[in-house]
Order: sequence, then structure tokens, then C-alpha cells
Amino acid sequence: MVRIPWSTSRLQRFAFFFGAVNSPTSEDPCQPRSLPSTRSRTPPSRLARFYPAVIGALLFLGGHGSLAWAEQRVPSGIAALLVATLPMWIVVLARLWGAERKLSGRSLTGLVLGLVGVAVLFGPDIWRHSEELNLIGAGAVLLGTFIWAAGTIYMRNVKMPDSPQLSSAMQMLAGGGALLVAASLTGEARTFHFADVSARSWIAIVCLAAFGSIIAFTAYTWLHMVASPSRVSTYAYVNPVVAVLLGWALAREPMGLTTVIAMVVILAGVALINSGHKKQQYIPHRDLEREDAAA
Repeated sequence: MVRIPWSTSRLQRFAFFFGAVNSPTSEDPCQPRSLPSTRSRTPPSRLARFYPAVIGALLFLGGHGSLAWAEQRVPSGIAALLVATLPMWIVVLARLWGAERKLSGRSLTGLVLGLVGVAVLFGPDIWRHSEELNLIGAGAVLLGTFIWAAGTIYMRNVKMPDSPQLSSAMQMLAGGGALLVAASLTGEARTFHFADVSARSWIAIVCLAAFGSIIAFTAYTWLHMVASPSRVSTYAYVNPVVAVLLGWALAREPMGLTTVIAMVVILAGVALINSGHKKQQYIPHRDLEREDAAA
């Protein structure tokens, strides 16, 4: 559920900080009903309201904002490869914060295979634009990826609202507000005019808000309640595969043998990660806290 909407969002860009705000826009009215609900009858505490705001700013301003800024300076293939380091960052931070136990050999092999597959997928584009690499832009992509990973792991170590719908809405509202502040401080908001936005761009924004935010991010928040960090992070490997397939099916973009090989390698890596977790009993973070207290 997370992978397809976030992959389709890569087909359209409405650039920079102001464009990144489309992620948190119309979250509340149309919450997906298919996700298991863990709503509590009691309202969230002050800390349970504070933490989603901090995490939303980290994910959307630090993660998406820096990526939107960097993609104006870095070729998309290089940006995609750098973003694919996300599972590595998540695994390292999860181990440091105690949010995940030791990974199996299969899972580690799968993580490496996934990164190699993304490198093969975007290799021609990276080679073609290697002389155009902007080190500051590339550093911004890596920084944003690290911030997203840090926010993701931090989410597992603090008290969040029990409802994934409420939690995701609070994060996106806070992240959208932070992006609007950033757009105002950089002067972008003053140069934005609604009349300049084409009908095609409005359709893209609506699709991004509906599928990329309401559905995908809510599912992402819920998954972090029930699955391990490394397993959830595999979306970063699968997103390029789905985007390429959609581009081939909907936009008639070419797909060569190298692309097919890369997709097979990526999917093999994801399969290894998932099979590695089947041999390990995953314990959610709250249960780990009880274990530590008992010890």
C-alpha cells in the first residue's frame, strides 16, 4: 500500500518548499477505512501531541524539503540512488536506538542487493550526468535521507497517538506548517500565484495529497506500529521499480534489459529481507521496553 502511491508521486513534481506542502494538505476528511484502527477513547496527552509535531517537521521539512531543494541541482538518477541509502540509515539508527534486534544474514544481504539494484537501475543516468554532480545538492539529498531515517526511528521511541490516522494527520499538519514557514523565509511564497498553476498541476497535487499523503503516509505510520524498521524501509527499493513500470505502462517510457535485471535484483533483495524476518520473531518497541524493565 505504501509503495504504489509513493511511486506514482514520482511521476509528477510541483517543485521546492511550497510544492512539498501538498503532502499535508487535505488529510482529515477522507481517512482510509481499510487500515486497522487502534483509536483510543481518551484524547492524546500533551506529549503525544508534541512528538508528532516534531517528527512531522523532521520528515517533511528536513526530509522532503531538502530533497525538493536538492533535486533542482542534482540529476534525478543520482538523487534516487542517494535516497536508496535510506534502509541502511534506518538499520544503523534502529540498532543504535535499540528499536531492532540483530539482523539475519539474509536481511543484510537483501539490504545490499536492494542498493545494488537501484545503482544498476539508474547507472546509465548517473554515468551520463557524472560531470554535472553538485556536491552541495548531493549532500542535501543524503542529509534529508538521514533526517527522514532519524525521524522514523524517533517515532518508534516516543509516545505517539494510538490512532495511526490521527498520528499521520498531526505529523502532516506540522510538516506542512514548517514547509510554509520555510517557503516564506526563502521568499518563495511571495512569488507564488495561483493563476500560474496549470490544470495538470492541480490534478497532480490532488493525486499526491490523496494517494501520497492520506493513503500512503497513514499506511506508513501504521506499519511502524506492527513491523520492524528494516522491513518497512524496503519501500525505498521498491518505489523506483513501481515508478519505472508505471512509466512504461502509462507514459510509454522505454524499458531495456538493464532495467529488467535491476528490477529482478531489487525484488530479490526485498524478498531476502522479508524471508530473513520470517526466521526472526519481531517484537514491537513497546514490548521491548517491558522486557528491559523486567530485566
